[in-house]
Formats: sequence, C-alpha cells, structure tokens
Amino acid sequence: MMHSSAKTRQRAFEFLQVNERSIKPRSRGVTEIRGPYYTPMGKNYLQDVLETMGAYVDVLKFAAGSFSLMPRHAVQELIDLCHSHDVLVSTGGFIERVLTQGPGAVDRYVEECKNIGFDIIEISSGFITIPTDDWLRLVEKVQQAGLKAKPEIGIQFGAGGATATSELAAEGTRDPSWAIGQAKRFVEAGAYMIMIESEGITENVQSWRTDVVSEFIDALGLERPMFEAADPEVFCWYIKNYGAEVNLFVDHSQIVQLECLRSGIWGTKSLWGRVLTYKG
Repeated sequence: MMHSSAKTRQRAFEFLQVNERSIKPRSRGVTEIRGPYYTPMGKNYLQDVLETMGAYVDVLKFAAGSFSLMPRHAVQELIDLCHSHDVLVSTGGFIERVLTQGPGAVDRYVEECKNIGFDIIEISSGFITIPTDDWLRLVEKVQQAGLKAKPEIGIQFGAGGATATSELAAEGTRDPSWAIGQAKRFVEAGAYMIMIESEGITENVQSWRTDVVSEFIDALGLERPMFEAADPEVFCWYIKNYGAEVNLFVDHSQIVQLECLRSGIWGTKSLWGRVLTYKG
C-alpha cells in the first residue's frame, strides 16, 4: 500500500505553499522516530501517528530492545502497520546486548529480525568495545540476511543508556577522526546509513560540539549520516545550520514540530520564514 505520497498530495489547505519534500523512499531529509521506550506504543497509538503524519515518517526505531518484552503478535502488528504506510522499521542498537551472549545468539537474532519483518538492524557499541573489523563482519552478516545495516557511532563511550552527565564526563570522549574513519569503512562496506550518537556532541555536555557535526558532514555528506536530535533545541539547530534535508532521529512525540520546521510553515524567531528548499 502506498499511503504516504497520496496523503502528501491531498494535504489540507493545499493552496498554502510549503517547502517541497521528496516522496518516500527518501535519501535526504529522512526522519526516524523513536518507538516504544519512554512510553508504551500500541497499534492504536501508532495508527494515529501514521494516519496524520505518516507521509513525513521514514523509519520507526524500537529502543533498548523493547520488542523483546512485548508479545510477538504485538510487535508484528506494529511492523505491519509501519509497512502499510511505507515506513521502515529498525531494531535500534540492541545487538550490542545480544553480542554479550555469543555468536550463536547473534545468528538467531538476525534470523528472527528477518522473520518478524524488521528492515534495519542498527549495530551500536555504546557500552562495549568491539574491533572495527568485527563490526564490519556484523554489517556483512546483516546485509547477507537481506536487511539494511545501520552502524551507530559516536565519540562518547557509555552512550545510549541515560547515563548521568558526570559519569560520561569521567569516561572522556574519543577523537572524532577515529569515528569518522570507522564511518567511512562502514559506508564502503555498503551500510545503509550511519547513526550519529548525540551524547558527547549535543547531549550530556557543557557546550555543544558543533565542530564534530561539521566534521561528519564534511566527510560523509548529508545523505549518509543521521543525527540523534531528541530535543527541540537540537533539531532546530540542525535545520537552521544544515537545512530541511538533514537526516534526524527524534522522539515520536516530536514529529509534528520537526516537520513544521522542515516544511517552513512555523518556527522560532531565528527560523521563522528562513527554512527554504529549491526544486527548480
């Protein structure tokens, strides 16, 4: 079913001009929303989200392995509903927890993700240390299963679990050039996209590391990286500095606010009327 493009064409108040957005599947201006984690998400709630804003949602991401606590039929219903609205579904970075249970568990995890209908397996290592070559083998395993591999990288060890700022500060941060080098290798290996962890950049820091963001974009362009921006101030900054077509991951509760910015119809004083696209 191809709901999204039709709904974009038939939006209310169609005579009012908004920034033109490409239809799905998009390679730029991709929006990934968080699924169950901070709050539960059932079929009825997700249906409300997608019936109203589904044209602007590209990916739904489960967080913290929440799918492993839910009834299988409920997970299947959420995945099927997403697919009916042309929305891909990501596991989130749970594989790093699976890795602690050995290679056999990883094989079964990838197989079950495929069987239940996931499209993307995110491969993160916020809490573990894994050689880059082993990480590449995971990318290859996911792709051999017919799924999209999405490595998550960052500069902060211990990121991804709501760890206190003081604890993260004690860990220190990695050299951004190391993370960028890894990202390039993942892209060369065929990774679908690279998720950039916000901690150490715009989250749990005394001042934002905007220099790191520019280094990632200079090295990878706008299509490959997706930036975690689960705070309105953060995604406003990304739109203001990199335009409507930067790829962003936000909470499901923020999809309307984010798309108002991307479309140029609303915004803070510094963004009002200043977010434009040109498709001439």
